[in-house]
Amino acid sequence: MKQDIILAGVGGQGILSIAFVIDNAALADGLTFKQAEVHGMAQRGGAVQSHLRLSDGTIWSDLIPKGEADLILSVEPLEALRYMDHLRPDGVIVTSSTPYKNIPDYPDVAEVLEAVRRAPKSVIIDAEALAKEAGTAKAQNIVLLGAAAPVLMLKEQSLLATIDSLFRGRGLPILEANLKAFALGKKAALGS
Repeated sequence: MKQDIILAGVGGQGILSIAFVIDNAALADGLTFKQAEVHGMAQRGGAVQSHLRLSDGTIWSDLIPKGEADLILSVEPLEALRYMDHLRPDGVIVTSSTPYKNIPDYPDVAEVLEAVRRAPKSVIIDAEALAKEAGTAKAQNIVLLGAAAPVLMLKEQSLLATIDSLFRGRGLPILEANLKAFALGKKAALGS
């Protein structure tokens, strides 16, 4: 049993937090993982991506070959498109509908979302609106983690426990907002 995930977004969107939660949930579930170095965080707004591989056995490489990713989890829709060539024929893209327009010639958002919908399976949610509903716009990454939870090979309880450990020290309101963000993302994905 294995799962290959590409995490994508732009600097400042919390890709490292998503990776931390998935990595630690995998350990709690008795799985092994390998994570390629996260690239692109030298500047806020720059492209960020990481390869993350989970398995109940040995993982020989931390890089995911093209055409082998089970999941692209992206906090930004254009960044999801950047890695579509890595997706398996039966793979899933989970992304936000909210663009981060960090370049002057950002393409038409409707065209970007239509291209994402051409993936074998896509889950597109308004992570910004759901994060605000949860109590903080900064929780868009956790909204998307919640949206991806139904397709992750991890136990939901392990994900929630890791979110708790990550955010509890920042105060109860922040922890509660992130737990709510996860729940709202999961609900939105299951309804799509």
